[in-house]
Amino acid sequence: MDRRRFEQLVDEALESLPRWVVDRVDNLHIEVVDRPPTDLDPTGTELLGIYEGISLADRGVDYYGVAPDRILVFRLPHLALGLDDDALRAEIRTTVLHEIAHHLGIDDDRLHELGWD
Repeated sequence: MDRRRFEQLVDEALESLPRWVVDRVDNLHIEVVDRPPTDLDPTGTELLGIYEGISLADRGVDYYGVAPDRILVFRLPHLALGLDDDALRAEIRTTVLHEIAHHLGIDDDRLHELGWD
């Protein structure tokens, strides 16, 4: 799958977010990159996405004038899963939801309870 089509699937996942989530997102940039940095994933195949920033739950009154938080969605590790189109679309959506949840301040334990991992 080429980069453009993959980015369309990420956009579809974002467009499917509930209104209450969209209304809470603040100072966030989402980007598709081919692979994770080697310091985070030496094989470049295990990490599907990452959130970098200060979650909404951790922002204080002194949060201003900062660069946007980032969500990176890694294209090649997703493709390496060898999924059909529908399963890949679902996996991309799961990754986007997972990283957006971190932006909202939801940790991995709670994500597991919600079934978002």
